[in-house]
Amino acid sequence: MNNPIRHVRMGASALAFIVLGFFLLLSSCATAVSRHAPPPEKPVPVPERIMGTGAASHERLVRFLLSNNPGLDGEYARAIAHLYQEEAAAEGVNADVAFSQMCVETGFLRFGGLVTPDMNNFCGLGSIGPGQRGNSFLDARTGVRAHVQHLKAYASAEPLALPLVDPRYRYVTPKGKAPLIVALAGSWASDPQYGNKILNMLSRLYS
Repeated sequence: MNNPIRHVRMGASALAFIVLGFFLLLSSCATAVSRHAPPPEKPVPVPERIMGTGAASHERLVRFLLSNNPGLDGEYARAIAHLYQEEAAAEGVNADVAFSQMCVETGFLRFGGLVTPDMNNFCGLGSIGPGQRGNSFLDARTGVRAHVQHLKAYASAEPLALPLVDPRYRYVTPKGKAPLIVALAGSWASDPQYGNKILNMLSRLYS
């Protein structure tokens, strides 16, 4: 005679094994995916000095720009991030510092003040007032190079590695007078919080 209770118990056990197998399969898939997924970028300490090597990847710089200026063209964002990393590396300037200063000066490439996008002036070089909007550069690379060279003039007495394009380089005396980011306040800009603004921007970039 068939025992219905036994059949019910056997059915419940089989179901339990099926459920357990399903969860084991999901766990195995998740582990496989995690093995192939790129590791998340870890927060890094905010640098104090202008000279050095940047810690942010190209993709992090691009994401930072686009997340703070969603209307910015993606290809343009990638090009600017690449130029900052390339030009800064050539001069020994920390690319993250120069890039963060650009974000402060241009409002994440929104511009909107005396300096306009067509001027390729990413740090307000020569921009004093309505009668002096600032310097213009032929293309983005030249503008980024001028910014990096001007920043190096403040941070180091070492000679430039690439041909001079910064028209205001000669006005920075003595060379290397502001090796620390905080020292840009009162030297690069009269704003006493200028250096802290760049440091805060760096902190946002790394967070």
